[in-house]
Amino acid sequence: MSELIDFLPSLCNSGWVQTVAVVVQDGAEPFGLGSLVEVWGEPHHPEDDNPVFEFRVCTPRPGRVRGRSAFDLHVDLGLEATEDADLVCFSPKYDFLEHDERVLEAARRAHARGAVVYAHCSGAFELAAAGLLDGRECTTHWRFTGLMQQLYPLARVRPDVLYVQDGQVLTGAGAAAGIDASLHLMRERFGARVAAATARRIVVPPHRDGGQAQFIARPVPDCDAETFGPLLGWILEHLDEELAVDDLARRVHMSPRTFARRFRDETGTTPHAWVTAQRVRAAEELLERTDQPVDRIATAVGFGNAAALRHHFTRVRGVSPQIYRRQFAC
Repeated sequence: MSELIDFLPSLCNSGWVQTVAVVVQDGAEPFGLGSLVEVWGEPHHPEDDNPVFEFRVCTPRPGRVRGRSAFDLHVDLGLEATEDADLVCFSPKYDFLEHDERVLEAARRAHARGAVVYAHCSGAFELAAAGLLDGRECTTHWRFTGLMQQLYPLARVRPDVLYVQDGQVLTGAGAAAGIDASLHLMRERFGARVAAATARRIVVPPHRDGGQAQFIARPVPDCDAETFGPLLGWILEHLDEELAVDDLARRVHMSPRTFARRFRDETGTTPHAWVTAQRVRAAEELLERTDQPVDRIATAVGFGNAAALRHHFTRVRGVSPQIYRRQFAC
């Protein structure tokens, strides 16, 4: 993962321009394209000091692109717009089993020259057809993961996650997971502060871990008393404390087994994984915004000591806290 950020400038260089190209085709899914536009295609906002992106939408045959849901697009740029892009995205389309060889070749060329290649939802089938998912972990919408594994047995399909990054290739599940995957990539490249500012602008949570389930058993609680929302807020305010499952279960008057089961039903992950993710995120913010030593940050976010922080941080982010600080601190 570190190869993705070693060559990048500090996030303080807010005037730095990165080129993002999105490939659309006939049958374009409006939300899939919209999720990419929201994250990468918005103009610079002076209040968030985020990086500026040169955003391009391109297609194999410039002109009219037939969209889905009774809308069409007019796209001026051809696939040559992908040739120098730092990030090449493949937007989902309705007939996702039909492939244009020119699009597949554009994907191969982008990957070969070191660009990050990202496919959202059924767009992952383009990367699979291009051979870019052979031997790689990947995902797509949960309805199509079985089909992808059947058609592309060399791909290591993960049906139960929101997104997967394997080297320079990123794939995301359906709909809103496209925003999660884009924010993940923005965090990888520019740090937690920039990703959080983008999330605030589009009014979504700043981070959902890629390993979270694509759907959860009880997305809407039966009643207010059953939701873990208040507990999650309390945890965020007490990350420096011991947060064992037994103790958390007692706070909501449940047995540990019932608590663990309902927690996963509501959040899509385990209590331990959720708490660990919050602690890593809190450490990211302190590494970016303060000059506190790593051992003090470890205590502040609940890891207890610098060794534990380094272990969890490196596992999640792919780099040590010290390298992360050098890359992203302002």
